[in-house]
Amino acid sequence: MACLTRRLFTASLVPIVLAPTAVLAHHGWSWTTGGNIELTGVITSVKLGNPHGVLTVDAGGEVWTVEVGQPWRNSRAGLKDGDLAEGVEVTVHGQPSAEPDHRLMKAERIIIAGTLYDLYPDRS
Repeated sequence: MACLTRRLFTASLVPIVLAPTAVLAHHGWSWTTGGNIELTGVITSVKLGNPHGVLTVDAGGEVWTVEVGQPWRNSRAGLKDGDLAEGVEVTVHGQPSAEPDHRLMKAERIIIAGTLYDLYPDRS
């Protein structure tokens, strides 16, 4: 019985130990290429909040998922929630996914109607 209890306890720890690793792997920068690209398109959907906001952007028929900053980071850059809205044309500078087939990028700078919003001024 003690052996079974120990196995169940050990098995229950696996998700607790691995979950932070999975979160850090995605929410850091390790999943990106490390190089920057520029993407211009129209926002087709918006989800703002923690741990970061997510935009869907149609760039000439290619649909991209663009991670923007956390609410505090967007605010610090001067963005208001209404700035990132469906139908708005954006130019995004950031790092694309290291997976070539993924249309996913992490935004560092966003330009809307000629105004630059620098989400990561410390990365310049």
